Amino acid sequence: MGLHRLAVLSFRYPKIILVCWAACLVFFGGYAHSLSSVLQGHGLDPEGSFGTVRQRLAADFNRPAEPVVLWFEQNAPGSKEEFKAYIRSVLRSAEGLPGLERIVSPLDQGGMLHSGTAYALLDIRFTGRDEQAVLGELRGRLPVHPGFAWKLTGKPVVQADVNTASEKDMRKAELIGLPAAFLILWMAFGGVATALIPVVLGLVSAVVSMGIVYWIGMVTNLSNFVLNVIPMVGLALSIDFSLMLVSRFREELNRGRAEPALRLTMRTSGRAVLYSAGCVALGLLGILFIPLPMFASVAWAAFTVLIVSVFLSFTLLPAVVSLLRRRIEAENAARFHGNGGRFWHRLSAAVMKRPLRMALLAILIVFIFILPVGRMKIAVPDAASLPAGTESREAADRLAARFPSPEVTLLLGAKDAGPHSGQRFDWPHAYRLFQQLQRDPQVVRVDSIFSRLGMNGEQLRLLYEKPDAGTNAGAAPFYFHQNQLVMDIYLRTDPDSQETRQWLHEWEAAGNQERIPFRLGGESKYRQEVYDAIFTNLYKVLLFVLVTNFFLLYKAFGSVFIPLKTLVMNVLSITASFGLLTWIFQEGAADGGSIAIMIPVFIFGLVFGISMDYGVFLVARIAEVYRQTQDNDYAVAAGLASTGRIITSAGAIMIAVTLPFAGANVAGVKQLGTGIAGAIFLDATLIRMILVPALMKLLGRWNWWSPYN
Repeated sequence: MGLHRLAVLSFRYPKIILVCWAACLVFFGGYAHSLSSVLQGHGLDPEGSFGTVRQRLAADFNRPAEPVVLWFEQNAPGSKEEFKAYIRSVLRSAEGLPGLERIVSPLDQGGMLHSGTAYALLDIRFTGRDEQAVLGELRGRLPVHPGFAWKLTGKPVVQADVNTASEKDMRKAELIGLPAAFLILWMAFGGVATALIPVVLGLVSAVVSMGIVYWIGMVTNLSNFVLNVIPMVGLALSIDFSLMLVSRFREELNRGRAEPALRLTMRTSGRAVLYSAGCVALGLLGILFIPLPMFASVAWAAFTVLIVSVFLSFTLLPAVVSLLRRRIEAENAARFHGNGGRFWHRLSAAVMKRPLRMALLAILIVFIFILPVGRMKIAVPDAASLPAGTESREAADRLAARFPSPEVTLLLGAKDAGPHSGQRFDWPHAYRLFQQLQRDPQVVRVDSIFSRLGMNGEQLRLLYEKPDAGTNAGAAPFYFHQNQLVMDIYLRTDPDSQETRQWLHEWEAAGNQERIPFRLGGESKYRQEVYDAIFTNLYKVLLFVLVTNFFLLYKAFGSVFIPLKTLVMNVLSITASFGLLTWIFQEGAADGGSIAIMIPVFIFGLVFGISMDYGVFLVARIAEVYRQTQDNDYAVAAGLASTGRIITSAGAIMIAVTLPFAGANVAGVKQLGTGIAGAIFLDATLIRMILVPALMKLLGRWNWWSPYN
């Protein structure tokens, strides 16, 4: 294969390869630290009526789409007039801020000021500018008063805080993960030089990939989630690919000269790396079936990391090995164990002796982890994703407690209605819809021009026939504009619940059939559209990943049962990790937490491919021995014994570079790190070391059956 020849050339001319990669590292490394500046939001932006209603509300009803919310609170005795004066002075200080288009003041808009608390909406355009810099300037402008306090929140502020926390999480995880990975490699290889090779390749992969993704972010929108995914995936893949190749090279080097050892390494373990990379690529491509920018961002960022990691494995790794081969030979002679170690032979013998008992025991443990999955509660992440005590989360909690927002916003408008359409708004029909909503058992209350002015449809029709209707209807601009009417609806059920989603679907269907059609918006509608975008397309992800991986593995091993068994094992370990997440973050949380809605998809897409590394490595070694001996039992035992230490090390390294993210400040990142680490732990221990060889022993020659044999 072409990459194998490239590896040999890199081995022969290592200095040229080192210069090329050093140039890449300098060039792309210069942009890597600026990656966060091109990331734009969370990327959970569905295409549906939510966006349409949000735009109409911003344009016609003085309701900014994603405002910065300025929370006010009186924390010392004082008069209401003093509080209003303070609010007025703060808002006056905010005027002139770059990008500030309008301010919705609680002094002008009813319902935004109550008992020593209030909030204002600042419509700021951040396009092309650093959100943190703009928010920092805003904070610097606002005056401080001993008797009153202000705090910033709203989606732009929460997102800026998430970006800042993600950068800190990434640096902290790297400081923990890299030394831990080096120690694991040192124990596995018994030498500093050999252990450093995978770590160096992991660092180069992460830095170069971040620089490349920076340029991708210059031409397309990227989710801030890629900031943590790149180092997590880059370190895991590069270090594991390197570990497999270096370990096989050391084994072959013990039997002969360096270049023939490299050739054989690339024909065997190199082939396994390519098939592993193919499985990872297919897992990432499957994520693209979900039509949300976040998933596309993560898929393409991780795909970039994968490509860089593969090229590093076939160029930089052979070059470094060539330059350090004398040192590797010395470390090899000191601590090489050609038989894989006594422990792995004993484990292999135990599994082969009692395969059915070992398989049942492993399956039982895995199903114990799977049990909580049925109770998993998923939710769209919000300010609660940030640590308690964060200003934006604290202000959001206080705002929700004192001024609860409507879960749904209904926008009613006549077809082709407008100021010059010649149509009259059908007030009696709108009032009947208002009454119907009020009678709905799932609705707590409905705020509209009817409730604010205390008038029915006929009274408002007569009012708006008068020339001075706008002056008489003081609440009108917030609820009625150019033949469009807004109703704010408060529901009894949780925004993330199945009941709420069902209610929204039913009313949306009714809105399409109305004589005067209406659209639904609001936070609950947003969450329902995100949920539908993911779960109505999830079967496509599963079908694509499972089918394509089956054919790829069939091509790799020429067997029907090995791909099927490998896919089932992967699904088991991933599902068990979902149960682990439910235990830790939902049932173990004091406030009854939930799992961020994108995390199960990311874990499936990333882990399905990443865990294939050592899965393919194990089965490839078994298949290699089987082709030589045609003895299934011997091949399984020998393959497990010779790869056990490497697979355990590979799993431990993946855990070392992903588990530190479990200590992140952002809930989604914390759940992703925990889920990937948990899935890999189960996969590298119970699944690959016990269940896979036990099933292969039980299947015997059926392992290698193919209809074309």
